[in-house]
Amino acid sequence: MPELSASLALLTSPAILFFFVGAAAAFARSDLAIPESVSKALSLYLMLCIGFKGGVEARAAGLNGDFLAAGAIGVGLSALMPLLAFIILKRVSRLDRPTVCALAATYGSVSVVTFAAGQQHLAAVGLAPGGYMAAVLALMETPAILTALILMNGAGRGEPGRRRTILKEVFVGAATVMLLGSFLVGLVSGQAGMAKLEIFVGPLFQGALCFFLLDIGLIAARRLMEGGRRLTPAVIGFAVAFPLFSASVALGLAHLAGLGVGNAALLTILAGSASYIAVPAAMRIAAPTADAGVFVTASLAVTFPFNLTVGIALYTAAAAWLWR
Repeated sequence: MPELSASLALLTSPAILFFFVGAAAAFARSDLAIPESVSKALSLYLMLCIGFKGGVEARAAGLNGDFLAAGAIGVGLSALMPLLAFIILKRVSRLDRPTVCALAATYGSVSVVTFAAGQQHLAAVGLAPGGYMAAVLALMETPAILTALILMNGAGRGEPGRRRTILKEVFVGAATVMLLGSFLVGLVSGQAGMAKLEIFVGPLFQGALCFFLLDIGLIAARRLMEGGRRLTPAVIGFAVAFPLFSASVALGLAHLAGLGVGNAALLTILAGSASYIAVPAAMRIAAPTADAGVFVTASLAVTFPFNLTVGIALYTAAAAWLWR
């Protein structure tokens, strides 16, 4: 079966296997650790590569309907899904409002590393998406955070300095600047720029992704061991079910919009992901009392491993079946 072969190919890829190596090391109480500065540098490097390659490919493809449609769907989902998540969480969990808002933002925003893994998987199965999907990724980072701030009843109201700090974190944070900045560099420099950076953003990317996922495996397993007791069955169920629902909505909208199968699959993967970089950075300022042991652990230790082992292959298979 092609779907089974694709799933096995994803699970046995070096990057995914390194994630499990990191998780196993953490569960075994190993002292293996990646310095925070190295982890941050790897994260920025991955975003640079994704954005730059996306800009180069977008220039080659030109501005087209698929890009506009995917961008509109992505922004709409990122802005509106946190509202639904907020309503559900208020009913099924006993979490305080700041934590509920942080969780809602987490599951409305997206994961850069899930995007990278999905992009690699789609290319491997012959469904390579358009490079401009890197711009869609960047567009989907921030609307969910703004929605969460509104749900916080005007976070920072009456405190102009704090409000400016929050908006700065959202709009000119490292992730947004690196993704959009490198996308624009790739868009302007095109194939001539790619020829100069081909090794840097090509072969080296795979090794950096392996190293980064090793670190993520360590962090996810340690978060789970430290904060597992704070993850109630309701939150765990939400961390699996809500991404599946979001992905289903994205897939349906992508089909109605007539997106190509590769772009639709990657948009679905994005919709089914959850942020663990941009949202925690913003919530640290906007909602300092929100329990990171809940919303970061749910994303990193539940949703992210689910997507690596099941979600990406499932969303790819669903898109391939629907576009037959």
